[in-house]
Amino acid sequence: MILAAAAALCCGSPAGKDAREALAGASAEGKFYYAHQDDPSYGHSWRVEDPSGDPLDRSDVFGVCGQYPSMLGFDLGELELGGTANLDGVSFELMRRAAKKQAERGGLVTISWHARNPLTGGDAWDVSSDKVVESVLEGGEKHREFVAWLDAAAEFLKSFGGIPVLFRPWHENLGSWFWWGGKLCTTEQYKALWRLTYEHLKDVDNLLWVYSPNGNYGEQGYIERYPGDDIVDIVGFDSYQSGPMPDSRERYIREMQTALDIVSRFASAHGKLYCVSETGYEGIPDPKWWTGTLLPAIEGYSPCYVLTWRNAWDRPGHYYAPWPGSPDAEDFIAFAVSGKVKLLDK
Repeated sequence: MILAAAAALCCGSPAGKDAREALAGASAEGKFYYAHQDDPSYGHSWRVEDPSGDPLDRSDVFGVCGQYPSMLGFDLGELELGGTANLDGVSFELMRRAAKKQAERGGLVTISWHARNPLTGGDAWDVSSDKVVESVLEGGEKHREFVAWLDAAAEFLKSFGGIPVLFRPWHENLGSWFWWGGKLCTTEQYKALWRLTYEHLKDVDNLLWVYSPNGNYGEQGYIERYPGDDIVDIVGFDSYQSGPMPDSRERYIREMQTALDIVSRFASAHGKLYCVSETGYEGIPDPKWWTGTLLPAIEGYSPCYVLTWRNAWDRPGHYYAPWPGSPDAEDFIAFAVSGKVKLLDK
């Protein structure tokens, strides 16, 4: 499905418009930007040790196919604590440097935010209270503290020097495993959280705003919690394969196709691009996963990008992209030359 002309962007910068046009162009050609989380920061068996001096040319994906992901994924989690690195140990300085190098290569960057629980002090997965979102909205006991978090995020994102960033806050909001999830706040509170975030970051004119619920909760929830056309640029969803083959393959393809149908129709009706904002199969136990599962799962649709999650350097089985010697490496090469995937040569 090819998207109709998009509505006005929230991001008014020339770089943002160029990024949107590049994504729209790839989608119109039946291609998608391939994104990988934390790709230049670490890989399956290595990590950057010198955030300020590393050349940032290592990549598990490059090591397999000789090309870099055309989009990098990062996360702001724990920026709000004032430290130097995020919840996965990625230096914020490295993140900024990697984003600039990615832009020089002709690629794009997307950033999510697993913010800690501002009411309890727990992590993003602390769902012990259903009053957290209420507490950060205007009049809430944590409102002032939360606004300071937003201001810190704004300052950091401004430091990217105008490089466009696909910003993806408060994701997977239809499930209830994050403090902003479906059973933890009302529809109105979720929308207010998104708008509060937008209002405090709207001066960061290099942001494209990505709305990305989890993809297996149906059309009604997707529509009900959508924040609004004026504060969203791209719509997407997160969906993972889990469980043993072959049953999990058929279930994953079915769920992906259902979600893509919902999101592509919604995008067309609202003048937005659409994406698969997170996906993958942990440990990739299927050596033909890329061409035998992922490509069939998106067959007939034209998402502008598809992001697979990270390759954890300290957890050997926690990887979602190939690495030199992985059982799926050969199949990823076939995926890379399929004519559907946009990667970077330099």
